[in-house]
Amino acid sequence: MTGQPAGAAPGDVVELPTDAVPDAVALWHEAGLTRPWNDPEGDCRRALEGKESTVLCLPTSRASDGASGGRLRGTVMVGHDGHRGWIYYLAVRDDLRGQGLGERLVRAAEDWLRARGIPKLMLMVRRENQAVHAFYDRLDYTEQDVVTLGRFL
Repeated sequence: MTGQPAGAAPGDVVELPTDAVPDAVALWHEAGLTRPWNDPEGDCRRALEGKESTVLCLPTSRASDGASGGRLRGTVMVGHDGHRGWIYYLAVRDDLRGQGLGERLVRAAEDWLRARGIPKLMLMVRRENQAVHAFYDRLDYTEQDVVTLGRFL
């Protein structure tokens, strides 16, 4: 990815350009969000192509930013089923953590859902990932009394 998408101001959270999908997937791998049985590139492309989903990102603020090398600063995938919104693949580059970028991405995902009339946002965090639990606690997210069930199709 090279710099800002057309029309974006530096620092804006924007929809991920399709040519930046490989950058997003690389960030997700670096952040430890992927699993061998998932296809993160397919997930990303489906979200960008869907009417009820997208991937938001924080691109580098300048194409020539040597510290970032033109890489994404962060991403979040967001979508909904008409009632509940979900976020996935929230990731911020390791060297940029602690600067509020994760919160900016979460708030942008909340705004995206709010603009579509979605009343609730859900997310999944691996039980052992206490640092992420603490992050969401700071953003006023609470543990829900549900069990997530799944099945590969």
